Amino acid sequence: MEKIIKFVIGTGILFAIDSISRSQAWHDKQTNTRSKTLEDYLTSRYLNIINEESDHTTYQSRRGRSNIDLTITNNRIIKYVKDLKVSKEESCSDHSIIKFDIAQDKNNWTQYNYTGKIY
Repeated sequence: MEKIIKFVIGTGILFAIDSISRSQAWHDKQTNTRSKTLEDYLTSRYLNIINEESDHTTYQSRRGRSNIDLTITNNRIIKYVKDLKVSKEESCSDHSIIKFDIAQDKNNWTQYNYTGKIY
């Protein structure tokens, strides 16, 4: 994450991650020790967790259900991310599909054209 943050400095950034951490801050029923480290890191980088409360969890398996998948933005793009929700659709995975829209306001948007390799 750190390399990506430095690479796109000055532009909007959105991360969709499997955090493997649980916290009431992102609407899980419990909080574990990993979440404190993640929360501290995100705060130090001025990043925002934009998960919204939902009847559906982002992860479910035979061992249980939780909200470990996070959508994270910086301040530059947060106002453009709309209608974030955990989908009821089958994902063929133990992780749920998270849907959102990104609005476009060309007056405040910086276009970035990268011609290198993307992994």
